[in-house]
Amino acid sequence: MKITLFQTSDIHGYLFPTDYQSREQKADYGLFKLATLLDKERAKSEGPTLTIENGDFIQGSPLSYYVVKEKKTAKELMEALNHLNFDAGVIGNHEFNYGLDYLHSAIKEANFPVLCANILNESGQPAWGQPYKVFEKEGIKIAVLGLTTQYIPNWEHPENYDGLTFKSAVEVAKEFMPILKKEADIVVVSYHGGFERDLVSGKETEVQTGENEGYALLHEVEGIDVLFTGHQHRVIAQTVNGTAVVMPGDKGSYLGKVSIDVEKTDEGILIHSITPEVVPVNEEADDTLMQAYQSLNDEVEDWLDRPIGDVLGDMEIKDVERARREEHPYVEFVHRVQMHYTGCDISGTALFNNDAKGFKQTVTMRDIVLNYIYPNTLAVMTVSGADLKVALERSATYFSLSDAGEVIVNPEFLNPKPQMYNYDMYEGVEYVIDVAQAEGERVVEFKYKGKDIKPDDQLEIVINQYRAVGGGNYHMFDASKIIREVTIPMTELIGDYFSEFTPVEATVNHNFKVINSTK
Repeated sequence: MKITLFQTSDIHGYLFPTDYQSREQKADYGLFKLATLLDKERAKSEGPTLTIENGDFIQGSPLSYYVVKEKKTAKELMEALNHLNFDAGVIGNHEFNYGLDYLHSAIKEANFPVLCANILNESGQPAWGQPYKVFEKEGIKIAVLGLTTQYIPNWEHPENYDGLTFKSAVEVAKEFMPILKKEADIVVVSYHGGFERDLVSGKETEVQTGENEGYALLHEVEGIDVLFTGHQHRVIAQTVNGTAVVMPGDKGSYLGKVSIDVEKTDEGILIHSITPEVVPVNEEADDTLMQAYQSLNDEVEDWLDRPIGDVLGDMEIKDVERARREEHPYVEFVHRVQMHYTGCDISGTALFNNDAKGFKQTVTMRDIVLNYIYPNTLAVMTVSGADLKVALERSATYFSLSDAGEVIVNPEFLNPKPQMYNYDMYEGVEYVIDVAQAEGERVVEFKYKGKDIKPDDQLEIVINQYRAVGGGNYHMFDASKIIREVTIPMTELIGDYFSEFTPVEATVNHNFKVINSTK
């Protein structure tokens, strides 16, 4: 007998096959293409199937941003998801981005149980009721345990997780495993998290903060037959330590699939094989879903194309890595917005990915949401000169030197997951990063208003809230240093700034340099 398990993860609000760079819909991803593939895979399955949604669905695309901004509820997004007939779902970390009310609006509309064992309410119980669920398929019992990365409080504003406690996925899995093994023949862990070590060598691939515990789940928790993962947007299908492991990318670009060959015997259930794979999405989008949601997408496209301001000069990014090494007018503009709405004269920000294009002469909301892709709010902090220098040293690890002595991106910021968003650039201070120096000693000049910054100097800075609570391994920052906040998302602040000050002049003062002193 064959049982087939399917998994989606990290769709991030991409319903249609588009990246929203333009109105074209030619991308090989999106929920509606995934729906077609899932239908085909279910139809050709020889036995029963079980399908799990592994989190990060309601945030991440211009469409999902429009829905929260204009509709105020996740109802339409969840109705689209319900069309795929999931058996269970898991909470992702980005489900918290728009607050608990919005998250609850999503859970309310789900026509499947939302499982999460390691996020607890004030009574110490699983916050959404069910930590796991046992499904019976033709006499075979399959337990699905839901787990979510415990690191959410390190990213989110406290009001977005008020009353909740986050426990280690590994420790909670250990607690539940005896129960699951007793109640079921096959144990599946669906974990919205990734891997902290290389799956083959065991070598650390990131700082061991507890954000990702997938490797530990595989090596410290006995009895997991299938481990569905996500969060890191990687494409993984392999067997590790006897467990089938799957991670299906992001935006609905792959469908996770595990085929289980099982036999019922007089002594019980015998599992002959468990085979993991990821199936790329190459199908046409589901026409019924496309038509049902076309009017919503048209609203989004019209909203994205609405002009909101003008630029004088050149604010286009033609070489994104050069814009990280030499200050760019777009980056300086973001600093200007942050400074204006917080009253600070020191600002930190990042170019979040390599798709940033900056602004042309006429700026639309499409331009804003494609450049500033996260729903960040701003936090003003008081930090010491020592704190800020350590933060700059953390940013300076983004760079490395090639064998030819050229400044390149440190591979640790590229693999296993691109982390361009963890390299910050600052305005309001003058500094020089010398990549030829050892890590931790690269900031060779560091001044404020022309004077050297001393370790005990007290500085007021503005950065996004994710970074302010230490996100991205910026341990020198934490919530205790926040003195005030602006809770309006940056995308709205940028739009407001254009409305008030258009046309905006493209300027740059080159207050920082990235050099190699050996050349």
